[in-house]
Amino acid sequence: MNKGTVKKLYNFLKFRRDFTRFSLSKARSYEIVLFWLKNVLSRTQFLILSGVLVGITCGLAGVVLKSLVHYIHYIITYKVHFEEQVFFYILFPFLGIVITTLVVLFFFKGQDKKGISVILYEIARNSSVVSSVKMYSQIVQSAITVGLGGSAGLESPIAVTGAAIGSNFAQTYKLDYRERTLLLAAGATAGIASAFNAPIAGMMFAFEILLTGVVFTDFIPLVVAAVCGSLVSKILLQEDVLFQFKTRNPFDYHNILYYLVLGILCGLYARYFVLIAKYIDQFFHGLKITRIRKAMLGGAILSVLCVLYPPLFGEGYDTIKALTNGEILPVIENSFFRFIGYHEWVVVVFVALICLLKAFSASITIFSGGNGGNFAPSLFAGGTLGYVFALLCLRFGIADVPVNNLVIVGMAGVMSGVLYAPLTAIFLIAESTSGYDLFVPLMIVSVTSFLMAKWFSPISPDLQKLADQGQIFTKEHDRNLLSLLDILDLIDKDVQVIKVGASSEELADALRTGKRNMISVVDENLRLVGIISLEDVRPLLFNPDAYEFLTVENLMKKPSVVISDFDSVVSVVKKFDETGAWNLPVVKVSGEFIGFISKSGVLNSYRQLLRAHSG
Repeated sequence: MNKGTVKKLYNFLKFRRDFTRFSLSKARSYEIVLFWLKNVLSRTQFLILSGVLVGITCGLAGVVLKSLVHYIHYIITYKVHFEEQVFFYILFPFLGIVITTLVVLFFFKGQDKKGISVILYEIARNSSVVSSVKMYSQIVQSAITVGLGGSAGLESPIAVTGAAIGSNFAQTYKLDYRERTLLLAAGATAGIASAFNAPIAGMMFAFEILLTGVVFTDFIPLVVAAVCGSLVSKILLQEDVLFQFKTRNPFDYHNILYYLVLGILCGLYARYFVLIAKYIDQFFHGLKITRIRKAMLGGAILSVLCVLYPPLFGEGYDTIKALTNGEILPVIENSFFRFIGYHEWVVVVFVALICLLKAFSASITIFSGGNGGNFAPSLFAGGTLGYVFALLCLRFGIADVPVNNLVIVGMAGVMSGVLYAPLTAIFLIAESTSGYDLFVPLMIVSVTSFLMAKWFSPISPDLQKLADQGQIFTKEHDRNLLSLLDILDLIDKDVQVIKVGASSEELADALRTGKRNMISVVDENLRLVGIISLEDVRPLLFNPDAYEFLTVENLMKKPSVVISDFDSVVSVVKKFDETGAWNLPVVKVSGEFIGFISKSGVLNSYRQLLRAHSG
């Protein structure tokens, strides 16, 4: 047979093997075609095809979620009539959180993990395997929460949904960890791209947040998925840019000082935002009440906030558009501030309050039982912060202040500081506002805010606990790989053990028959007491005068460092470095001896992971 025939035969046998594993009983016609294509196409070609399919699917998921929220908004706004607007804001935010919690408990078995941290955990600790339930659970939950007025965003649920779609596509076609991670990121990329019609921002999101600490040489599937997700959303929803501002000032380098000051304010506000979120999370987590009662409490607080400050209802994008288009009166008219009047300082105080309270309303929505993300709240807060700063400048007699520009770049600034993602923020705002001419101020404000956030905390407080536990990847690639190792898999249990009260004859027999350089000494309860090293014993074996000292008590030494079976491999490597030892004993919490971990064993396991995770 010639080389071409051999190759065709090989591809056919490979297709038959993979497809048989998949199970013929579950196969659909398009899956048969894809399995065949997987074995006919090169790896790169199949990944590009996968990027197209995942991108289109995630774009459709984004369209479904946005359409659901729009339809719910339409029903409660135009079909349900309230004589008093106050009852509208009291009822629906409360129902949004409570119904979402009921749906989670009764339809999704209480599994309500949400947010970007879920994706990061699955990448680092679950081999990028995401539950298939998340392909639709996030859509249902966030549509109810945000559709009924929850003060959160849809972008994080869309990203989680996209990640689940990409991961499950890869699982179906038996792709390995690296390819599975790539398609997971491609799905999240397409989700963000469809949410904002911003494909570049979707890619930046993947590189800055999801693929932190992951080495990749393939990125074309990300590009393809982002473009497909954005196109699907644009074609089906006929949406233009998200924030279409009527007026915008061209960039003037004389205004750089405004942008620097605003960048500092955004950094301070971002720190305030994440701390409020942390404290509210701790508050609801610490309540010793049922989840339904937590939802009712959170819903009641959110409803009160929405009654007092209606712009806190929902995502808040309409408020930002109204502010930049000079339509401040409709923003205030439904609040109690209308009884005070529309004086200049009233507007400043009102907008400042909704800016500060957005951190509370968003956190209460998410942590009391609702579902949503911090994309929209951070953009809302940044826009209102920029507007307040511009009004204060005008109030104190500073002319020619670029009000709309400050609103636009303020959105990027707070988002950059909250999410620790300056590039995502820059490109998202540039694409969603058609503000490409504002790249310089966007970079100034976003980078300033990001640097301030990093100064307060090197890692986002939302992710700090998981990072400290080694549950997610950080920018330290070596640490990431080590965190994937399980300490129990590295323990050598084939070791010599002798009791502390053993006789000299028993010790001599252990020395004669042993194949190791160390003997572990334990007590009656098998707790580690000491270690006998053959290097210390050899000089005494040929010294007749030292025979009387050849006892277990005299020869054993207390180990300088002991490893617990709960220690991370990262901490184990640190102990090897600090002691210079080649083998370290491992004990349980009770002190019971288990075995040894060798430095060579850790290094060999590390090398295997390095080969598997490097492109």
